[in-house]
Amino acid sequence: MSLQLLKHFFNPQSIAVIGASVNIKRAGYLVMNNLLAAGFNGPIMPVTPKYTSVHGVLAYKQVNDLPIVPDLAVICTNEFRIPEILIALAEKGCAAAIIVTTESDPVISKSIYDIAAANKIRLLGMSSLGIINPHNLVNASLAHCNALPGNIAFISQSAAVCTTVLDWATSKGIGFSAFVSLGDAQDISFAELLDYLARDSKTQSILLYIDNIDNAREFLSAARAISQHKTVLVIKSGSSVLGAKAAALHTRGAYGHDSVYDAAFKRAGMLRVHDFHKLFAAVETLAYSNYLHGERLVIISNGGGLGILAVDNLVEEGGRLAELDEPLMDKLNACLPSNWSHNNPIDMIGDADPKRYATALTHLMDSDKVDAVLIMHSPSALSDSEETAQAIVDAINKHPKRKQINILTNWTGEAAARPARHIFANAKIPTFRTPNGAITAFMHLVQYRRNKKLLMETPTSLPDHLVYDAQAAAEYIQQNLIERGDFELDKSVKLSTYCTKPLLDAYHLNTIDTHIALDISEAIEKAKIIGYPLAVKINSPNIQFKSQVHGVMLNINNARELDSALKSITDRVKAALPDAELTGFTLQKMVASGLALELRVMIKQDAIFGPVIAISQDSDGRDLQTTLENAVVALPPLNMALARYLVIQGIKDKKIKVKQHAKDFDMQAVCLMLTQLSQMLLDNPQINDLDLNPVLVSGKDVTIVDSQVTLIPSDLNLPCRFAISPYPKQLEEKVTLKNGIRILLRPIIAEDEARHHVFDNGLSKEDRYKRYFSQRGSMTHEEMAMLTQIDYEREMAFIAIRIDQQNEEQEILAIIRASTDPDNIEAEFGMIVSAELQGLGLGSILLKKLISYQKNKGTQYLAGMTMLSNTGMAMLAKKLGFSIERDIEEGIINMHMELKKMPSV
Repeated sequence: MSLQLLKHFFNPQSIAVIGASVNIKRAGYLVMNNLLAAGFNGPIMPVTPKYTSVHGVLAYKQVNDLPIVPDLAVICTNEFRIPEILIALAEKGCAAAIIVTTESDPVISKSIYDIAAANKIRLLGMSSLGIINPHNLVNASLAHCNALPGNIAFISQSAAVCTTVLDWATSKGIGFSAFVSLGDAQDISFAELLDYLARDSKTQSILLYIDNIDNAREFLSAARAISQHKTVLVIKSGSSVLGAKAAALHTRGAYGHDSVYDAAFKRAGMLRVHDFHKLFAAVETLAYSNYLHGERLVIISNGGGLGILAVDNLVEEGGRLAELDEPLMDKLNACLPSNWSHNNPIDMIGDADPKRYATALTHLMDSDKVDAVLIMHSPSALSDSEETAQAIVDAINKHPKRKQINILTNWTGEAAARPARHIFANAKIPTFRTPNGAITAFMHLVQYRRNKKLLMETPTSLPDHLVYDAQAAAEYIQQNLIERGDFELDKSVKLSTYCTKPLLDAYHLNTIDTHIALDISEAIEKAKIIGYPLAVKINSPNIQFKSQVHGVMLNINNARELDSALKSITDRVKAALPDAELTGFTLQKMVASGLALELRVMIKQDAIFGPVIAISQDSDGRDLQTTLENAVVALPPLNMALARYLVIQGIKDKKIKVKQHAKDFDMQAVCLMLTQLSQMLLDNPQINDLDLNPVLVSGKDVTIVDSQVTLIPSDLNLPCRFAISPYPKQLEEKVTLKNGIRILLRPIIAEDEARHHVFDNGLSKEDRYKRYFSQRGSMTHEEMAMLTQIDYEREMAFIAIRIDQQNEEQEILAIIRASTDPDNIEAEFGMIVSAELQGLGLGSILLKKLISYQKNKGTQYLAGMTMLSNTGMAMLAKKLGFSIERDIEEGIINMHMELKKMPSV
């Protein structure tokens, strides 16, 4: 969708209300009333055959009678009339409509969306409450009150949640830059709105209420892009299975597992809250807080009990208290009574007056050891609550670091504390009724900061890169699909431990020798080769979990025990499943697992986000719901940093218990195994699911004992199934320059950050000036992370790397990058070639590669800009087909190419 069209929803110049009414119980009455009450200063045109005027505004009998083309139409009529109204709007030239009607007939609903799409009309709704933009005096909604202007954008799939949040925010004096009710979200999506709001200067933070997501890749791409610059909070309904089903029915979509949604939100740098209480606390904190530069919190109070309660909450939530250094202690000793707590939390004693609060707070804000301060106060006859609050407000406003330190307040009590809380609210300082509420709000800021850091964390390099044989794996998978499957669309092929070994071996995943025996006598013969002790398992295509039917026996020490064990297993399975087809036995050498940590690692398919990687210690989970409830989940592709984050999250959430195995747990080895599995999944879209259970971790040794893989034909499982665009390996290309230097051209990856730093710092002053249009210093980690951790869905950067005779990568020699707008209309590019390689044709090679890439992507235009002095770049661009325009006044050269007209290069 064109983001230009979205402005008709947020900032229309004229609005038609179809089905306007004078009946106060009709939607058409409410929409007209809200538009007029908000002060909308453009034409408001009611359309109704029943009335001459509505709210004193001249009405028109039908859409065709409208004197001008409305930017936005709000449809308030019966759903049966909507198709004809849409056709009339299209004939009039209107391209944006809100449907506040609640649909009841799925057939009519589908026809409405089909007609809108055919006529190029974008719809907000159905069942939308409407849209409010206070800054532009737009209230095209059914809301019971108008929103105050502010810097938070709220988008919700639930109209009921909209009215609840709006009512609460208005009572708190919290305003919005936009207030959007998506309705059933069958047309305009979260992703499109996020892309629009990313460019909205009035919006600093975004709050989402989500029932379900349809296009996971578009959503995550947009969310990741906006999270790099603006705070995004999410409340997601359906944390239970029944709730998820209800949410899906509400919006007529599929439902995914809650833990997968949670992983997706974290991966995109968003912050999730789980209930309305936390949502409201988060909104209030967002509205009034500064960016959190660190996590060190100081708590001051006029009573020890309050501070201790806050500390307990902080520790439980994983927060961190600031340490009071000697200079700060000296200042506090000078202004506090001798019997103060001399520690954090700072108990200033029950008679703490306004001056004591203000002085202590000033010293804390002066310190470079403090990132945030929680100020607490309990009712006291010795200290005036309101005077204390005002003294604190004055101290904050006077302090030069008021925009750097986060201040939160907790005035406990009801009647005695309420006026003080009003003082803080009016001063736009977050205030809370309970210690728990204040700590929860602070931890929202902390968690958001951590999610942002995860977005910018540079992955650790893999040892000698990731070693694997993708071709061998692909051939083995294809062989099994041909031999075991018939390529019917509903057919899958299941591989047991014995058959998965060649696939796992191709990715250097450590397994144990596994043998198959058709009967007991063959098993005894093979045991002589394998050696004792043994583990034995029954084989049957009808049994997925062998332990469920007691089809496994361990620690078999000799032939007599083996004979007895196999007979016992067979008898038990036949008794439990008389119709099961028994095909023999699996034999494995016993692994000494007594001191090892046992893990279960899985690849599962989520209905919304596609394949996910999960890790747990739950060896008995059967269904997807139970399995993922007891696991930590990540979206592929994984690198070492993301794998490490997943494991640490599992330990923190107690899904992985390593304490008793600490000396036998090597984090790096486990992360490498997870990264290898991720690569295997990326290379082989036929892998539908995988279950490694158990995986034994003993020091650096990570051994897969038992494994199952389900394969499906690749027609069913294309690479686009990944919610996050994987590395496009097919774009790698080797070339030789005029001087014989061998070059690898490939997309940039996060692990290139250090190499990119070296390249950027090695540029000459002249080249840096041409590239950045100014003299600038070395880039920060955050800046470099944004250049290397790119989203291949909406941007591309190709780097040229020198390679040696063994194809080992050396230094970066050149970079070209392009950022495409969300509509894929235009991509803007920039390029830099190191001085030693200029004149050898590398710039031409890179620019041709980028032109080809953007053309294949369907981008319409490619544009760039360089300085007037950079004639070499301008000549190259012109030679390749760019139109060149010199802007003498601005001192630049604009380069522009219409890709659709360009032949392949």
